[in-house]
Amino acid sequence: MNHVDTIAAPGSGTIANAPAATPEECAQLVADVEAYCQEIRPIEEIAYLEHEPNPAIGELAKKYNMLGMSMPKKYGGRAVDSLTYARALVRINREGTGVRTFFSGHTSIGQYPILKYGTEEQKDRYLPASCRGDCTLAFGLTEPDAGSNPLEGTCTWRREGDKFILNGVKYLISNGSVADAVIVFAFPEGSEGQPDRRMSAFIVDTAGDTFEAEALHAKPGMYTSDTAMFEMTDHPISGDNMLGDQGNGFRIAMHTLVSGRLSVASGCLGTIEDCLEESLRYAREREQHGKPIGKHQLVQQHIARIEMMRSTSDALVERAALAKDRSDAAPGDKEELARADFAIAEAKYWASNAAWEAVDRAVQIFGGRGWSELYRPFRHLQDVRVCRIYEGTDEIMQLKIASSLLGKEFAAFG
Repeated sequence: MNHVDTIAAPGSGTIANAPAATPEECAQLVADVEAYCQEIRPIEEIAYLEHEPNPAIGELAKKYNMLGMSMPKKYGGRAVDSLTYARALVRINREGTGVRTFFSGHTSIGQYPILKYGTEEQKDRYLPASCRGDCTLAFGLTEPDAGSNPLEGTCTWRREGDKFILNGVKYLISNGSVADAVIVFAFPEGSEGQPDRRMSAFIVDTAGDTFEAEALHAKPGMYTSDTAMFEMTDHPISGDNMLGDQGNGFRIAMHTLVSGRLSVASGCLGTIEDCLEESLRYAREREQHGKPIGKHQLVQQHIARIEMMRSTSDALVERAALAKDRSDAAPGDKEELARADFAIAEAKYWASNAAWEAVDRAVQIFGGRGWSELYRPFRHLQDVRVCRIYEGTDEIMQLKIASSLLGKEFAAFG
């Protein structure tokens, strides 16, 4: 297989050789995540039924020191490996895709690019504060008319003295209206229509009236987490806040999305696990035709299929997480990075589709009760559909997988 050069190698930033969490520290994180989930569940269920944001998602994460799970200890993080972090997201997502999405936006695609590409000054300014819970992060790539192809974006930047000035709109941004800083991608002002224009990445502080954010409420599911659009109108940021080299934004975005896709795959596995648990409980308790519905063969067929979705997704997520750890341990190794990109694309594509099938079958097991937000399967049904869209659509994932097998000369998009 030719997995080389499917995406660019990361920049100078690295997490290689940083002190890793000990097995005992990883076990403690698992315990903290479980305590968090136990405490968040009743709050989340009420907020979901009321279709209201749930500020406890972030507040309790701060209480349990979960806002820098994969970040190095020197910045206040807990330095767990990718597999431990993935397992944490699996458990968190059992409480809802919206709950997990907060962590993905903050850590997987918010903190991660700063760690990988930021200067030491940028890391010192943003990572400790974000690990403490004093700075919520987000990732601003998508625009109203630029989704799967970010190179069609229209956000711009220009240099004025010791500042950068940004203009444009970003859309469907997780944590977008609650973030204190956003990783934003923009093109040089005046480069519209130029075939060789290149985007750059910036760490954008959101304070000030030139940055206007609006939470988006017209969405099915994920009611308790923040999805937003924001507009920058001559928005000034520090001249020290370009992330990575000028013109390297596309590479930074694509590498960051590898991290984000693993978080989505992990979350989808959590959805499947919760649907399986709920289906087993309900099939044992609910009686129809004089016996528990779990004794009906067609209900057992649904349960068997959900279990197959769980076990296959679990295997792919584990393989992808281990591949990411190998890539992170070898910064600059294009082959390791490409292997991780390939494994994560497979995990994201499979797990998001498996979760969609699993929740559909769980709703069917619940029957009429399954078509109600009072029951967990239907809440998962509303939430999980977006996982086949964000961080790379089904179609983009399939193209990535196929071109990795065929060779980069077969890539659908140059």
